[in-house]
Amino acid sequence: MHCDAIKQEIKLLSEPFRIFEFNFGKRPESHGETAVRVKATGSGQVNAVISWWMLQLDDKGSIHYSTAPKWIALSGAGNWCDHWKQCVWFIPGKGVPLARDEEIFLCAAHGDTSISYQLEPHQPKSTGVDHNVKGGDFCLSLSPERIAIYGDAEWRLSVLNAIKAVLQRRAPSLCIIADDSIFLALLVAHLSIASHIMVLFPGLQDKGVHYLKAVADANGFSMDCIEFVRKKMANWTVHDTHKKAVDLLIAEPFYYGSDGMLPWQNLRFWNERTALDSLLSKDASIMPCKGLLKVCAMSLLDLWNSRRSLDKIEGFDHSVVNATLGACGDAADGGPCLPFFIWQCGEVKELSQIVTVMEFDFSRPISPCQGKAKVEFSERGICHGLVLWIDWVMDAENSIVVSTGPDQRYWKQGVKLLSTPVAAGFHGSADTSETSSLIVQTSFDPSNGELVIEHRPS
Repeated sequence: MHCDAIKQEIKLLSEPFRIFEFNFGKRPESHGETAVRVKATGSGQVNAVISWWMLQLDDKGSIHYSTAPKWIALSGAGNWCDHWKQCVWFIPGKGVPLARDEEIFLCAAHGDTSISYQLEPHQPKSTGVDHNVKGGDFCLSLSPERIAIYGDAEWRLSVLNAIKAVLQRRAPSLCIIADDSIFLALLVAHLSIASHIMVLFPGLQDKGVHYLKAVADANGFSMDCIEFVRKKMANWTVHDTHKKAVDLLIAEPFYYGSDGMLPWQNLRFWNERTALDSLLSKDASIMPCKGLLKVCAMSLLDLWNSRRSLDKIEGFDHSVVNATLGACGDAADGGPCLPFFIWQCGEVKELSQIVTVMEFDFSRPISPCQGKAKVEFSERGICHGLVLWIDWVMDAENSIVVSTGPDQRYWKQGVKLLSTPVAAGFHGSADTSETSSLIVQTSFDPSNGELVIEHRPS
């Protein structure tokens, strides 16, 4: 992750120290272990180990390049840049207490593609312990953001209340979990014992089912009511649902492996709901009920600079690179919308109110959508782009909404950078160089899942 983004939340408890050294002049070992004695420079709770690369670029060792966060003094890093992230290894449990000047041993092991750590209060007798976590098929590798979502009490309460509201109106005889949500499958199985639950787990597949079984055994659940279906929903018939109509179709929506994609990639749920349309009961409940496409104009100086188009460097023409990577700037003709965690994008500032530009109604089959909204600037500054995301309306009463906006750290937003930044001003300003608002137009094509975003000064 970008440790610069959480600088204020980090307290350093030691000076930087070397763990491994790799000589790229020869083939590196496929496995290595070491134990390092670390002296605490402050008191606190050790919750994580942050590591990065220090690269030696010449044979003499006079030129170095660091990928450390810029608040590490030895890094020599300048301004924020998004192309270097750091590795954060979280210590299991509540962490390890450490007093100033106390020593602790950090055991590290690396394989071909991974490094793992383990803290020891005393000198380890041997480092021959395999620190890499291993497990059976019931072990799931979820992104840190997804784990954080499941650990968020407010999010869990929102989903729980939405499910309870649906079940109070009617106990479904058949419920389908359309996405990879382990949480929803367990929740419905717990709250509606009489319901038959069909899970798709399009990304997790067997791992998701094995995990469900492990959790069910540990918590006294019965797996008898849960059925895993491998068949794609587009090919379902009444025989696949045991000649039952679907009373409840739900999703978070969350699709395993799609964490790094644009927010509207999760509209896959709408497409799958449409494929199931002929099998839904007349009063079937759909959750989420709606998706609201939100937009906000923002100052994104660091992000815009990191995506700025290249002209000629050392005599090389980079025009092809600009088009391929979606650069912005004078030499680019408007780049694509890209996914980012806004809170990790360096210096950012909201310059407008948040407006809804489009609404997706999941109670109806998927269809082309268009939207148009006027984004009026409420703050002066330089607008570098538009930030878009989807707020999921979970219930028919529009009372439970799960936002995935910039103030939510667990979701990526879509960013449409401007080819040329504009000066944001207020309506009626005498400064003719300022723009008071932007007109944003969007269109969604269900045939390819693409969202086209256009904007112009109003």
